[in-house]
Amino acid sequence: MASVHESLYFNPMMTNGVVHANVFGIKDWVTPYKIAVLVLLNEMGRTGEGAVSLMERRRLNQLLLPLLQGPDITLSKLYKLIEDSCPQLANSVQIRIKLMAEGELKDMEQFFDDLTDSFSGTEPEVHKTSVVGLFLRHMILAYSKLSFSQVFKLYTALQQYFQSGEKKAGDAEMEPAAREDGERNMEKEELDVSVREEEVSCSGPLSQKQAEFFLSQQASLLKNDETKALTPASLQKELNNLLKFNPDFAEAHYLSYLNNLRVQDVFSSTHSLLHYFDRLILTGAESKSNGEEGYGRSLRYAALNLAALHCRFGHYQQAELALQEAIRIAQESNDHVCLQHCLSWLYVLGQKRSDSYVLLEHSVKKAVHFGLPRAFAGKTANKLMDALKDSDLLHWKHSLSELIDISIAQKTAIWRLYGRSTMALQQAQMLLSMNSLESVNSGVQQNNTESFAVALCHLAELHAEQGCFAAASEVLKHLKERFPPNSQHAQLWMLCDQKIQFDRAMNDGKFHLADSLVTGITALNSIEGVYRKAVVLQAQNQMSEAHKLLQKLLSYCEKLKNTEMVISVLLSVAELYWRSASPTIAMPVLLQALALSKEYRLQYLASETVLNLAFAQLILGIPEQALTLLHMAIEPILADGAILDKGRAMFLVAKCQVASAASYEPPKRAEALEAAIENLNEAKNYFAKVDCKERIRDVVYFQARLYHALGKTQERNRCAMLFRQLHQELPSHGVPLINHL
Repeated sequence: MASVHESLYFNPMMTNGVVHANVFGIKDWVTPYKIAVLVLLNEMGRTGEGAVSLMERRRLNQLLLPLLQGPDITLSKLYKLIEDSCPQLANSVQIRIKLMAEGELKDMEQFFDDLTDSFSGTEPEVHKTSVVGLFLRHMILAYSKLSFSQVFKLYTALQQYFQSGEKKAGDAEMEPAAREDGERNMEKEELDVSVREEEVSCSGPLSQKQAEFFLSQQASLLKNDETKALTPASLQKELNNLLKFNPDFAEAHYLSYLNNLRVQDVFSSTHSLLHYFDRLILTGAESKSNGEEGYGRSLRYAALNLAALHCRFGHYQQAELALQEAIRIAQESNDHVCLQHCLSWLYVLGQKRSDSYVLLEHSVKKAVHFGLPRAFAGKTANKLMDALKDSDLLHWKHSLSELIDISIAQKTAIWRLYGRSTMALQQAQMLLSMNSLESVNSGVQQNNTESFAVALCHLAELHAEQGCFAAASEVLKHLKERFPPNSQHAQLWMLCDQKIQFDRAMNDGKFHLADSLVTGITALNSIEGVYRKAVVLQAQNQMSEAHKLLQKLLSYCEKLKNTEMVISVLLSVAELYWRSASPTIAMPVLLQALALSKEYRLQYLASETVLNLAFAQLILGIPEQALTLLHMAIEPILADGAILDKGRAMFLVAKCQVASAASYEPPKRAEALEAAIENLNEAKNYFAKVDCKERIRDVVYFQARLYHALGKTQERNRCAMLFRQLHQELPSHGVPLINHL
């Protein structure tokens, strides 16, 4: 019977000197490290209150929980942790372990017999139901179930554990002397070997509680602060070790899936995800907690997660098939929550694939039935924010911190979409300054979720738009530290960084540098990359190539119903027409862009379109109507626009004033030209903030002509000299001044 008992609950084979139990038997077992922790607890109980100060006891109490829940560590590291909390107690623990390891087997037997005294008496040292009491009872029970041969193996493992700790301490003391003797390299190599051997000697299988704590800790770190989690290779090694002893540990498979996503390993992540749901169904965990619906629930969420995985790796056809399977199962089970998750992924697929948008339109009818708001449905800002406010009330009521963060990040993006940069800035700063309601373990003081990455990227772009490139650079530096290049949200700041560099290169007239950045932008966002390539071609006067590219992009974005990009492309096409001396052809294109902007309430894009319409009217020789249009568009641009757009608006106002003054009487004409010069000064200040030398050159040229007309020779010569310096630095591309907005 003893052999049968051992085969059921214990593995007679030793792994690295550690006696361990099969995970399907008991939940915990005795290891040399846990014996050392038991010695620490015993010494804490024996030490009187006067011998240990209140601060030391408080530090020891804080140390106990990670020692009880965490994986086994080396003896030298354990000594160091105890010594940092209470040096006196560390010495007592070291002496007790030494006497036990250098003594006889009966010393260990006597130690476990004495542990039961902790619960005896009217006022016991430890309560049976406390965390420490449960740990002691588990250890006593696990030790009592060991056979004699296993007790002997455990004692041998304890001796090896003690000897490795003593060897590490001895090597650490000898290292300074070895350096003085000139043998530093040799001693360091020996020290490294001893550390590796020591780590292997205590790396046995984790108990169920240790495994659960390890998995929850790493999952929390991957979610909130990926930089403090184990590296992908180290984490996968630990997970493989866990799965070797318990292949049906479903949570380990799911963490392996998350870990493989970090390194973009599509095969391993798919393999781990499928294994997770297989094990979840096999263990019956879902059916126990959800009744008969548990089995079906696992199947539909397995299909939903598989669709999300394929979508992340760009396998949109497979993602759509998996999503249809999830929808079918969810409809059969009448699971509206799962269906709404499917709807959100349908929207993502609708952005990625043009042929998936038909399926999305059918599903949106269901969303409208449930009253779900959509920004691209053309809703006004107040109605959309009211709808988000109702959902926020539920989030705050139930302390759903992650959904609160997502909601604020969405508001930041929506305000930018509507062209309200001040409100977007306020929302981004609110998200970054608020404390997360969800407690983060392991000393993590920050929340490294996608919402925070999105908010920080918006913050960097908003600062760059206002010419605060140093501040934007600091935000990007923080993003790079917070989200390393191999992390899952790193692509967000990579694209943001590339776009800011591109805009700066274009402003500085360095089109070759901007062209080199297009490749990186295209790799991260193909639509944005093609649009930026067309902008570079247009700046280099390659009009036919730019026109072909813009027409292809326009038809593609219209299929995807990417309204924001459609309007931007239409504005670029209109600019191509008037730079090619065809302003009349540009007018219908601009009116189409204006209609789309008004329909979807995109105020800032509408103002920019009106700005382009005014410029087209100026070219057509009707500056008075152009000025009337400018009064409609300039207020939103000056209030929430980028610095470059503010400068363009003021420059256009000055051009219209000069063109209108041609028919004025001489006194009134001189007054209009003076007002135009003031507007040109304001435009020049705006352009200087973003270091846009090409536009500054145009402004000073225009100022020199105006000063000449007013007879102000000194001011004219100063502007002419500045124009000459800039013209030599930035040679003209042959574009007439009047045809450049």
